[in-house]
Amino acid sequence: MSSCHSSILIRHSRVLLSALLSLSMMCGLRAQTAPDAAELTKLLKDFLAGAGRNDVAMHERFWADDLIYTSALGRRKGKADIMRELRAEGPSKPGDETANYTAEEIRIQQYGDTAIVAFRLVAITDKAGKKETKNYLNTGTFLKRNGKWQAAGWQATAIPGATATPTP
Repeated sequence: MSSCHSSILIRHSRVLLSALLSLSMMCGLRAQTAPDAAELTKLLKDFLAGAGRNDVAMHERFWADDLIYTSALGRRKGKADIMRELRAEGPSKPGDETANYTAEEIRIQQYGDTAIVAFRLVAITDKAGKKETKNYLNTGTFLKRNGKWQAAGWQATAIPGATATPTP
């Protein structure tokens, strides 16, 4: 075999080996059973409980500084925008509209230090004794940095006409 043919064979072998290595690495990044599902679920539920009270500290803990949030109204904002709005509103006071948020149908897919958390948000508000229930599909992308999970991406979509199913 000539050295030219050997060189071509070696080059093709390297390309093939590179492709196989890349493919095997990509396969290793498939969604795993989420080892941190309990931690992420608790973080989500704690956040929703705090969100109903406009808990600034809980929002500070939950959202990553580089957050990209798309609201159900189609408005894009970052963590600084959310924090500014919360501080302007202040904590809930007696007589204010109250809100109770719960997460239903939670699905978590984890990819190492990245997790996708999808759920149906049930929002029950009480305005002067009149209760209103709205449902949203939310999807959050969480990153684990310095041992702490935070939402770096968020998408909320209102479900038109959906009502909550009462839960015990």
